[in-house]
Amino acid sequence: MAELNRTMTAEVTPGKFITLEGGEGAGKSTQMRLLAERLEKHDIDVVCTREPGGTPGAEVVRLLLKSGALEPLGPFTETLMISAARDDHLNEVIRPALSDGKWVICDRFADSTRAYQGTASGVGPEIINALERIVVGKDQPDLTLLLDIPLETGMARANKRAQDDGEDVKDRFEKQTSEFHEKLHNAFHELADKNPDRIVIVDADHQQHTVANTIWKIVQSRLMA
Repeated sequence: MAELNRTMTAEVTPGKFITLEGGEGAGKSTQMRLLAERLEKHDIDVVCTREPGGTPGAEVVRLLLKSGALEPLGPFTETLMISAARDDHLNEVIRPALSDGKWVICDRFADSTRAYQGTASGVGPEIINALERIVVGKDQPDLTLLLDIPLETGMARANKRAQDDGEDVKDRFEKQTSEFHEKLHNAFHELADKNPDRIVIVDADHQQHTVANTIWKIVQSRLMA
């Protein structure tokens, strides 16, 4: 029986880890849902999650971050808090799912920390690199989809989303200046240039189904071939 259990365990193929990145209003949550639906039609078990968030503790950090409650503490403290939330998220959700053979799709991950807290807010790469080595380690995404849209389009979408959700107040990042969002845009593109084997830029300035079809072709060619 012990021999049988070892054989069955060895036959489980780890799942794939996909992240979606981009600025405000890029459509990440929508495209995550559409991709998950397509994968499930191919009998692939999918876990959809987000960062900061994904666990009860990490969701508290998300609320503090987006509300602006952490802002007085500075970007370094924010980075530490996000890293702690990511550690919990990886240990409680992402790693167990991948070990079980499920695919994980995450709305934002470590690239957002590099863009938001790093390039746009001034936390040095040596700090972010060190935290990523400690927290993420070898569990890097297999594929990152960078949803790219013009800044004006993204902010208009974010504003409409807030109105549709009945939110009268923008979150902290939606209230940032155009210069801040331009820094984010450039930071994500620099990451894509440095990591072409992992990050694929997707033109998201189209109808949802068009973007979804583009993403599906990328996933098929990169992870299902």
